[in-house]
Amino acid sequence: MNTATLLLYVGVMAGATYFVRALPVILCKRRIKNTYILSLLRYVPYAALSAMTFPIIFFSTSRVASALAGFAAAVILAWRQRSLTVVALAACLAAYLVEWAQGCLF
Repeated sequence: MNTATLLLYVGVMAGATYFVRALPVILCKRRIKNTYILSLLRYVPYAALSAMTFPIIFFSTSRVASALAGFAAAVILAWRQRSLTVVALAACLAAYLVEWAQGCLF
């Protein structure tokens, strides 16, 4: 890929990103008072983050079993309201241990 093509791609993506962020500001000049729209907008960041995160969880390791082990560890610790650092480290450790066990046993 040459430099001109790369700059074109970056420019198009920057324009698309700016357009998506600027469009609500342009269209909605007044404060939103509709409770349905407000509640919908509150959940959009969580939905977008989930849509980006969940597929990656299951394809992040070489075996699905280790990804499921890491996911299970993360869900259990998050449910018990542990800190983000503890949840992330435990999920990584669980996935690593299952990968190691499957690599050694099979």
